[in-house]
Amino acid sequence: MSKTVYEQVKQAAEELVGIAKLKAGDLLVVGCSSSEITGSKIGTDSKPETADEVYRALSDVLKGTGVYLAAQCCEHLNRALVVEAEYAEKHGVETVNAVPQPKAGGSFATAAYKGFAHPVLVESVQASAGLDIGGTLIGMHLKRVAVPVRLSLDHIGSAILLAARTRPKFVGGSRAVYDENLL
Repeated sequence: MSKTVYEQVKQAAEELVGIAKLKAGDLLVVGCSSSEITGSKIGTDSKPETADEVYRALSDVLKGTGVYLAAQCCEHLNRALVVEAEYAEKHGVETVNAVPQPKAGGSFATAAYKGFAHPVLVESVQASAGLDIGGTLIGMHLKRVAVPVRLSLDHIGSAILLAARTRPKFVGGSRAVYDENLL
């Protein structure tokens, strides 16, 4: 029996949170094409009910961890992100004025906007880890040094799943010593 979208996303998110060693205050960015999950080309067949499953799974995984979620909008909102107002305030991130819709922002960002306690949109963030479900191009919202993460799943539904974590930059030369806990 194949797993539901909810179960797949939950599994992928749990794995990434563990591998990336995310802690309270960190940010997880997620881009998601509900069209790709259901077997269509990105941006062509928005599925709010599928996006709701994705959001619910992520919310359930992150609940109680203190890790924030950033839900990336589609290209029609310039890949702005839905975050909790608390995150934007704590990190001095300027908000922008838009409310995502399934056809302008995407179903996933719309689900997050409806699900967050106090949603706001921001233009960019520097997340510690990310999930890209369906080729949504989240890389611009990760910290400077992104490291690919191979999860046990490589698809959510029909959508290709890519994951990344970040690490601090290495500085110094051949004599430098690095903190193994930060690799």
